[in-house]
Amino acid sequence: MNLTSKPLAVIVLVLMFGGISFSSVMGWWQTETTKEPATFTEGEFAGMANPADIRGSYTFGDITNSFGIDSQILAQAFGIVTEDPATFAVKELETIYLDSGFEVGTASVRLFVAYYNGLPFDTTGQEIYLPRSATDILFTRNNLSREQIAYLEMFTVNLSEASAPVVEEPATEVHAETEAYVIKGKTIFGELITWGVSQETIEGIIGAPMPDPAMKIKDYATANGLDFETIKPALQAEVDKVIP
Repeated sequence: MNLTSKPLAVIVLVLMFGGISFSSVMGWWQTETTKEPATFTEGEFAGMANPADIRGSYTFGDITNSFGIDSQILAQAFGIVTEDPATFAVKELETIYLDSGFEVGTASVRLFVAYYNGLPFDTTGQEIYLPRSATDILFTRNNLSREQIAYLEMFTVNLSEASAPVVEEPATEVHAETEAYVIKGKTIFGELITWGVSQETIEGIIGAPMPDPAMKIKDYATANGLDFETIKPALQAEVDKVIP
């Protein structure tokens, strides 16, 4: 039997689209790649998503699905203003921060997600920068080790100041005053909690309920008519008690 071009074209179309329809029903046909990072294969975190496998093509929404961190929090951490942060692609950070002089991108998101969720993440030999807004959020989580705090203090970028990152000497030796645990103008209440000062102690010194952990102590003092230079030594004394 000889087929003309028209019937042959119809047969080809039927076979092609019929095959796609059948594959879709069977779950074989996918028009999009799934955004699911690899999981930890051993230890206490086995089976959980590994932040080290986050890709630049992931959106904040993908990260929410895999790690449970609200896309609004991710947007706040990285200074992204958009009506729908869930659609923001991680790779776009590199373009946004291109002129900052610091590499803030996919690795930064991996670090933030790992520290936020208390997951293991190897920073050995790496210089991974985070915006101050991201670090402030992490300090409120109260799940950071001293080594992680020291790392964040070394590689936090104050983009609003358009200068150099905040670099402080990590607490590797015992000094009369360990530089990494000295209250300064930029110190937030969340850092005091992370360092081991109790909320009750802080409230006793400031004479009021605990403010937003992300708020700077100096800003709080100014807003509430307190003398920062008076409450700072009182708070520092409590820090010195819990920091060996």
